[in-house]
Amino acid sequence: MNTDDLIARLAANAKPVKPVVAGRRAMLWLAFAIALLTAVVLWHGLRPDLPLRLDLPAEQIQWLASVATGVLAAIAAARLAEPGRPTAWALLPVPAMVVWVAGMGWGCLADFARMGADALVLGTSWSCLGFIFGVGTPLLAVLLYLLKDGASLRPGRVSAMAGLAAAALCSAGLSLFHHLDAALMILVWHGMAVALVCCVGAVTGRLALAR
Repeated sequence: MNTDDLIARLAANAKPVKPVVAGRRAMLWLAFAIALLTAVVLWHGLRPDLPLRLDLPAEQIQWLASVATGVLAAIAAARLAEPGRPTAWALLPVPAMVVWVAGMGWGCLADFARMGADALVLGTSWSCLGFIFGVGTPLLAVLLYLLKDGASLRPGRVSAMAGLAAAALCSAGLSLFHHLDAALMILVWHGMAVALVCCVGAVTGRLALAR
């Protein structure tokens, strides 16, 4: 077959390619994730001290920053899954994440000023780790499934952003019904759980999307 015949045959059988609309799918995932976490929070019941905690500006900023991190990470994952988008989209959730972590760090200092050395006593909270990992991992899988059409172009970055989105929203939801004694425990256990979900996304997501 000569080149002209090959081109003619390919052109005759060509089908239109649907553009990747990852942004819509990310919005759909955010609606699903927020609805799921809202149901879980209502099922567990809000913390008795939640109104008092949210009266503190530092607590408000910390919680809003965790939600913003999750939302912006989901948007970043969607943009990175679209062909031709710059990799700089991976930086989108970084400012919110810095505020989130800084807020927890400020809470540690405030607890130390109020409680003294007792604030540095680090207990265990496997329930924190279990909730964020147990709920965050399925949410991560759902987001990767919705973005799979384009996510294979940058599997590592998309998966890491998807993991951060799921874990950050789970952390925000958990803080509404689960009480920890000190900000240091929140920083360690929430941070450990978020990092674990991000690592699972970056590793297993890369392998799954590559296939």
